[in-house]
Order: sequence, then C-alpha cells, then structure tokens
Amino acid sequence: MSENLKVIVSNGNRLAVEDHQLDLKSVASNAISLNDIGNTLNETQKRHILKRLNYDKIVDFNELPVAAVFMIEKVQALSIEDSISILKEALIDHDEDVNFPTKEYSFIERLIRDQRDKKDMDSSIFAESEEKDVVENDREEWSEKNTENTSSADEESGDHDYFAIVDWDLQVRLEAALIAYHSPYPEVRAVTDPYDDPSIPCETIRVYILGIFWTCIGTFANQFFSERQPTIALSSAVVQLLLYPSGVLLSKILPKKTVKIWKSSFDLNPGPWNHKEQMLATIFYSVSNGISYVSYNLHVQMLEIFYNNKWVDFGYQVLLILATNYLGIGFAGILRRFSIYPHKAIWPTILPTIALNRALLQKETKENINGWEISRYKWFFAVFGFSYMYNWIPTYLFNALSYFNWPTWIAPNNVNLVAVTGSASGLGMNPFPTFDWNILNFNGCLVYPFYAQLNQYIGTMLAFFVIIAIWYSNHKWTGYIPINTASLFDRFGNRYNVKDIVDENNMFDQTKYAEVGPPYYSAANMVVYGAFIAIYPFSITYEVFMNRKSFWSAVKGLARGFKNSKSSVYEGFHDPHSTMMRKYKEVPDWVFLIVLVISIVLAIVCVKIYPTQTPVWGVFFAVGINFLFLIPLTAIYATTGFSFGLNVLVQLIVGFALPGNGLALMFIKAFGYNINGQAQNYISDQKMGHYVKVPPRAMFRCQMLSIFVSSFLGLAVLNFQIKSIPNYCSPTNTQKFTCPSSTVFYNASILWGVIGPKKVFNGLYPILQWCFLIGFLMAIPCIIIKKYGPKKYTKFFQPTLVVGGFLFYAPYNLSFYTGGLYMSILFMWYLKNRYLAWWQKYNFVLSGAMDAGVAFSAIMIFFAVQYKEKNIDWWGNSVVWRGIEGRGGQSRLNATSAPGGYFGLRPEQYP
Repeated sequence: MSENLKVIVSNGNRLAVEDHQLDLKSVASNAISLNDIGNTLNETQKRHILKRLNYDKIVDFNELPVAAVFMIEKVQALSIEDSISILKEALIDHDEDVNFPTKEYSFIERLIRDQRDKKDMDSSIFAESEEKDVVENDREEWSEKNTENTSSADEESGDHDYFAIVDWDLQVRLEAALIAYHSPYPEVRAVTDPYDDPSIPCETIRVYILGIFWTCIGTFANQFFSERQPTIALSSAVVQLLLYPSGVLLSKILPKKTVKIWKSSFDLNPGPWNHKEQMLATIFYSVSNGISYVSYNLHVQMLEIFYNNKWVDFGYQVLLILATNYLGIGFAGILRRFSIYPHKAIWPTILPTIALNRALLQKETKENINGWEISRYKWFFAVFGFSYMYNWIPTYLFNALSYFNWPTWIAPNNVNLVAVTGSASGLGMNPFPTFDWNILNFNGCLVYPFYAQLNQYIGTMLAFFVIIAIWYSNHKWTGYIPINTASLFDRFGNRYNVKDIVDENNMFDQTKYAEVGPPYYSAANMVVYGAFIAIYPFSITYEVFMNRKSFWSAVKGLARGFKNSKSSVYEGFHDPHSTMMRKYKEVPDWVFLIVLVISIVLAIVCVKIYPTQTPVWGVFFAVGINFLFLIPLTAIYATTGFSFGLNVLVQLIVGFALPGNGLALMFIKAFGYNINGQAQNYISDQKMGHYVKVPPRAMFRCQMLSIFVSSFLGLAVLNFQIKSIPNYCSPTNTQKFTCPSSTVFYNASILWGVIGPKKVFNGLYPILQWCFLIGFLMAIPCIIIKKYGPKKYTKFFQPTLVVGGFLFYAPYNLSFYTGGLYMSILFMWYLKNRYLAWWQKYNFVLSGAMDAGVAFSAIMIFFAVQYKEKNIDWWGNSVVWRGIEGRGGQSRLNATSAPGGYFGLRPEQYP
C-alpha cells in the first residue's frame, strides 16, 4: 500500500473521530488509480461501488477523486456484522423519514431479509435462495454492464439500477458505509465530503478582513433596499461569488508572516484560500444577509405617516436591535441538539450555498455524465452569465415576461377575470404565470424536496377555492374590498389610518373609534389569518407527537449539558458528520445561556427607560413562547425547508393581554418573531459549518462579531433613509421606497394592538377564534392517517405543509408558485430519480448560479437604468399594468351602493 493511502486505513471503529479523517494534501499529492485501492475487492466490485457513489462516469480511472478512494477503503474494511447492525438501526431510524429515498429503504429491507448464516457466506449466500436463477441472471447482467466505463443502456435510460441484489456481501457493506461514513440522503452526499482534514486552516485573519468588509457592504445594500418594492438584496450567493476572488487576492498580497497577540499567534497568510475559509467568511456575512425584524418597528414608530414617536432616539434603537438579535443566537445554542446534530435535519435551504462553495474551491475529477463533461466551476459561471443577461429582459426590457398575466390582457377592466387570474392583484390562476427566475424560484423550486413543494401547492389550491367562495358570497363584506390585499379598509372602502382612532399617547381612543368604526379584511387576508391561527396548535400537536422520541432525547441531552458542563454536546448523536465535528472544541451550553441572559437584561432596560407602554413581563412572555414553539418550528424547517413565524400568535396573545396598546404589541412582537427568525438564521449557518467541518467556536466568534457590526451599520442606514429620502414609505414615492413590509406591520398593530383581538373575535370575525380548535382537531386524524395508513401512500403526506400552503396569499398568489412547481417536477422528481448522477453534480450549482445572476443583475439594473427612471415605454412593459392590475385591485361591489352608503357593521354594532 502506498504511503498516501495509509492515512485512510480504517481503525475498525466508525464512531471514532480518527476513522473519518485524512490528510487531504497527502492523499491528493499523487494520482490514485482503481488498482491501487481495495486490495480485497475485485475490479467488478470496485466499479459497482463507484456506480453507487455516482463516480462511474469518471473519464480517467487512473485518477480517482479522494471521496471515492475513501469510501472504497471504508467499504472494504467494514465487517458483515457491523454492516448488518448499521442497516438494522437505519431501518428503525428512517421508518417514517420522508427524505430517505423509498428505493434505498426497500433495498436495505431486502438485504436484511436475505441475510444468511456466516458459515454460508464464504461459498455463496444465495445457494439456498428460492430466487437463485433470478439472482444469477442479475449477477451476470450486472457484471457485464460493469466491465465497461459506460454503457448504451445507461445513456438511454438514465442511471443504472443498483438495487438488484447481485453480491450480497459487497452490497450490505456498501449501503452500511454510505450511512456510517457519508449520509443516508442523496442531497447531502451531493454537496458534502465523507471525510475531514482538520489541518486545513479555517479561522484566519483573511476571514475576518473579508467578513467585516463584505458584511458592511451587504448590510448597507440590504438595509437600503429592504423597503423598496420590488426589493433588491445582496444575497449570500452573490457575496460568496465575490468572496472567492477576494480571498485569492489576499492570499497573494498578504505577507507570509506570523503575528503574536497576547499568548496567541496568527499566520497572516497560511497558503492558498481554501473551502473552509470560504465557508466561514460566507457564514460571517450570512448573519447580516437578512435585515433585522426590528427595522419594521423603527420605521413604524419614527415615520410621520405612521406613529411618529418623537422619543425614539439612537439609544432606544441600539438597545432594541442588540437585545433582539443576540436573543436569537442565545436560543441557537438550545436548538443545536434538535436541528444540527440529528442527521434528519438536512436543511435543504443551505445545500445550494454549500454546492457553490464546492464548485468554486474544491478540485473535481473529470466525468462524462450522460454526455456532460463540464465541471461544476465552469457550469456555475456559464449559468451565472446566462442568468445575468437574461434577467435584463423580464426586469427591464420586457416586464410582461415577469408578471405574465396574459389572461387579463383579454379584458383588463373585467373585475371577475382579474380577481381570478391577475398576478399583481388577483389570485393568480394561470397555467403559465411567469418566465422570470426571481418568481419561478420564489419557493426554492430547485432546493426544497418535491414532496414539500407538492404538499404546499395542494394547500395553496385549496385556499384558492376558499377565498373565491368567501369573496363571491360577500361573507363579512369582503365583496366590497379587493380580493387579494394585505391592507385594511374602512367602511367606505378606503385604506384604514391608525391616527383616526388613537390619542396623543398612541393609545386607543373610544370616541374617535365610534366615529370611524372597525377595519375590515380582504377575503384572502381573512383566510391567511385563519390559517395562521390554526397552524400553531396543529403543528405543535402533530410534529411533537410524530417526533416525540427524538425531541425527548434532545431535551434529555440539553438537561445533561446544563448539569455537567464537561459532557459533550454530541453525546447520543452518531451521524458521521457529527462524529467528525467531535475533533473541534465545542461552545458550552452555558455560553449561550449567558448571551441569553444579557439580551434579556438589555430588553428590560429598554422598556424601563423608554415610554414603550410595555410591561417587563412582555419580554419574558416573548422568551417563553419561543422556548415552547421554536423547537418544533425549527424541526419542520430543518427537514422540509418550510418555515413560518410566531408573529401572528404573539400579536393575538398580546392583543388580549394589553388591549388598545399598539406600541406594546409591536415591541413584544419584535421579540417574539425576531428570536425565531434570527435563531433559525444562525442555526442554519451553523449547519453549513457542520457539513463543511468549520470549528464551532470559530463560527460562534464570527457570528457574534457579525451581529455587532451589522446591527450598528443597519441602524445608521435606516436613520439616513428616514432623514434624507423625500416621502420615504409613502405610496407616492418616486424611487419605489414604498415600505410594503412596514405597512403590513403597521396594519397589524392597528387591528390586533389598538383595536385588539377581543373586538375582532367577539364582533368582527368570530370565526377566527375557532381556528385554534380547528387546528388542534385537524391534527388528530392526520396523526392517525400518518401512523396507521399504508406507508406507500402516507409517507409523502405532510399535513403541516398543506396547512402552510394556505398562508401563501395577501399579497402573493398562485402565480408565484405554479411555475416553481413545474420546475420542481422536472428537477426534484424526474431528474433526481432518473438521472441521479447528473442531478447530484449540477442541480444545486444551477440553483445557486441562477440566484447569483439575478441578484447581481438586479443591482446593476437599478443603479444603471432604474435609479433615475430611464424607462422603456412600450406595450411589453405597459400591458402588465393596464386596467385593474395597475390600480392595485378592485372590489366586486361598490361601497356607496351599500345600505346607508357604507358597508359593514352599523355604529351601534361596533365591538
């Protein structure tokens, strides 16, 4: 055996960290051929392993990828006894795992059923099988196919069927090795390595230089354009693309010198820019990728068109943003055992980012996959270039390709036609709604599993019919309001203004309210709020029951961590990636607890010093409700990619507890929602580091610093905009800074804060209060169906996602999801099942490249031709906004024709 192969010889213990490590530089220093490895395996067996790993399309078998070399050696070293034990454990663990491929699960079941006594294995494990002839035919066919690099049959029909049992001894070890040394999920295997090299530099000076620099750039851009419609964001995909040349540049210009700071020494330039540095710098930036939720608080409180609170100074802003942001990272420590270490938490949303990281920095072997020989690196830049150029067409040159609302062109002023098919103001029932990637990928069509897309779309379609029924029946006067809008309306059909019902202290004024009356929902908004109210009891009941064993195990691990600070946070987790991470020092649970306590103290100081009209118990309520809900919500997000916040639940409870107090509702809601959003953001970043083997303490330090930098810079940008941009957040703003998110936040504070849910439930919309019970009761039959129904039909049934599909309206609609479903059918179902090798290599890179091209071109388009409104006035840009679509929707009934000249409750009926 050559010296460079000795570093990956198995030590016989798959749970030992050393069994998953290698010296990458040593292994990759010389080309390794198929004949150099797996000495106890014949060439046919080794080719079968390569085929199972999707490496059989390699052009030159004298230069194998390191992952293939590693896995062949591990398959060879595994014993039959260990393999059977691994597979039996997997059958139990993945029994109801919707992400575990059905074919693979069935294959493992067959392998276990065909198990024979060890004494029979040396001769033939199939000697006594009743299916001996079939098996022998399979063996001959398999052997013939594997003697060639590729076959015409493979080219015509897609990937080879490697789920025929032809060599039980080999195949049982191979399937066990995939689980014990890589991942049971093809999505994860597509973007991760089955080994780790802990000697690769990670937390370097270069990471901090680039992390701080790009965090500043990204925070400025994202905060500045966050309240523009449509928004422009400098996404992680774009910054990751820019980080690569920046890192390469620093590796060339920084001096090769060691600097000492206190007792520590740092190498300014430890060599070539590598994939771990790139990932850590991406994580550094990713924390600031999305703006802080409290930006909406500050907009609504500070702007004259909203609450206009003159007392909101910079001190209040600092306390509020630091308290909410760091509370999120405090909760991230609690979530680790539920959403990072379990292998079922695959986090589909982060896979394209890891795929891009892999494409940019990790060497790959030349392959011929169904005629494709292009590398991931070249594929990324080819798709990126196409995406960048194409996005100019729907975004600037031909807007009709973006909102392709062609049915409305027939009769743009037909209320019924626009309400059903309109993309901008209707429900979007359109079989071909868009040719714009930004809309096609609105729900992550190449990221989320196909079953998740389908379940959500079913829910969205059901909601479509419910909304139609409500609007056409004029239930609760919805016929007097546009069908699909998030705004609130008064009894005359005009948008509701909070100033009309509050006093000088921004508290509810009964006298003013008696003159104006309550606000009213659109049909879509009523359905969305009903679904929101129902999904909380539904998701808690369903998810906790279905995952009760893993939840309870993680809770016990968390308790052990607080009792014994020396115990490992990885205790009880045998996922190979968690095993590899044991090499690195962990961040103790008590550190996250300290961050949590300091954040709570900052929040208490904020409510005590400033007139927020908020009691101290409101802070503890926000923390408590997150502790209750955050674990199941994050578990749903980690496995399916679907997420929803606690904002509606928080505003309902606070509205009951503090009626007439819009300020308190907004303050507590910021904590209730932001803790959830930020914690999930931080935890998903930590999962990225987990997959790439970034040391946990390095991630923690970078996240803490990034939060600090982005918080202060974000506040500076926000204050600059409020003071410097004329008519900021006004509907008539000429630069499109109309603040749609802050407007929704403001409207919620009116109905649920100033007016309060008691009035809403008791007199305005009493059906909404029953949605809590409806959600709980719906969970029971879903649990029964899922648990006792035939698995063939129930495995992919995810009722939480179906209910979640009801949330996809007001202001969005079917046109944002239909095109994405088509793409999901093609890429996440057909190509994944038919051409897995192609899908594993190119799919996530394709998604990341398209996103990067759109984001990069959108920024260029804005500054080049949209900032000073250099518009192209022609039919292709104007047809989208003709008629009702251009007016933001239209009601079916006229308020002036209603009895008394207005709709809704009469004054004596006001709740």
